Amino acid sequence: MFLDSLLTRNPELADAAAGLHRRGAVPPDTYVMDLDAIESNAALLAAEADRLGLTLWFVVKHLGRNPELIRAIARHIPKYAAIDASEARTLHAAGARAGNLGHLVQIPRRSLPGMLAWRPETVTVFDVDNARAVSDTARAQDFVQDVLVRVEGAEGAVYPGQEGGVPLGALDGFAAAVEKLPGVRIAGVTAFPCVLCDPVTGTPHPTANFELAVKARELLASRGHAGLKLSAPGATSMACLPLLASHGATHGEPGHALTGTTPLHARDAGRPEKPAYVYVTEVAHTLADGRPAVFGGGFYPRAHIGSALLPRTGLRLAVQDAPAENIDYYRLLDAPAPGHAVTAGDTALLAFRTQIFVTRSTVAVVAGLSSGSPRLTGLYDAQGRAL
Repeated sequence: MFLDSLLTRNPELADAAAGLHRRGAVPPDTYVMDLDAIESNAALLAAEADRLGLTLWFVVKHLGRNPELIRAIARHIPKYAAIDASEARTLHAAGARAGNLGHLVQIPRRSLPGMLAWRPETVTVFDVDNARAVSDTARAQDFVQDVLVRVEGAEGAVYPGQEGGVPLGALDGFAAAVEKLPGVRIAGVTAFPCVLCDPVTGTPHPTANFELAVKARELLASRGHAGLKLSAPGATSMACLPLLASHGATHGEPGHALTGTTPLHARDAGRPEKPAYVYVTEVAHTLADGRPAVFGGGFYPRAHIGSALLPRTGLRLAVQDAPAENIDYYRLLDAPAPGHAVTAGDTALLAFRTQIFVTRSTVAVVAGLSSGSPRLTGLYDAQGRAL
């Protein structure tokens, strides 16, 4: 999906990754991350958001919750939105500040005391029960916690496994109940996804969920709540930020923009954000019909993989589809044309949409590419633990 963009915009990363694998410094099934490019992308996003009067909370699940990358991003975007409790702990340990906890995944009850002790800017709640739990914990710590109301998404506009939130028609009753809780204050609303990229052009556009969130904020404002935030996550990038501002959002949550890997980046290599990762694997064996099998572990069902580059020979081979319900021990490539040899151990480079935190991959961080002096600074697992 992103291989052409990577080879056009950041060939140095491809060369460095191939060299690291060839020397045995990184194993197959490794995402090699360009630390300099990620920090530069964060700086671009922060400056544009500031120009538009928006606040950003960064997201790192697709980066493998990597502490080196977290620290680089936080130098420009200080606060994060943590997808779940595990991610929040990694972000906190790396020194970043909590912007929003509990979205997309609610904070487990027994984790609330420790996480509220960090004094997050906001906590997302999906229902009155979760708001009450946050209130009770905040009261026990003698403070009032700001909460964002997760608005239930429009029909057909919510991903399976992400259901939940307050229906717009029930928001008045929800607000009346939460306003009686002494340990929380309604500070705004959120939904997901609020922005998606057009499948053909890659252009970001608002979803029905964004419209629901705007209506929810208006309803809460009519009840006397002032200064309400509206966080509108989904495809947050340089191209998306003006859209967020024009539709009334106060916050965006960049994730894939930090690595130059939103769907728009796959279709337009001229976007400001630079591609910042490449997947490195190797040929494990070749089938009798000539199709090479590469080691898996990092393939993601929504990856939209196109092809693989084998740097030793310069071959570019299509990657064959595989059912999502099967374990990705290997992934098959098309057989090369007659006369083109593929050998076990050959490096293969791919670039596609990923969520590293749900893989079993290694993450390698490379610094110094922007100055022509690349160096491997660390190897990590997919949850950000040093190897």
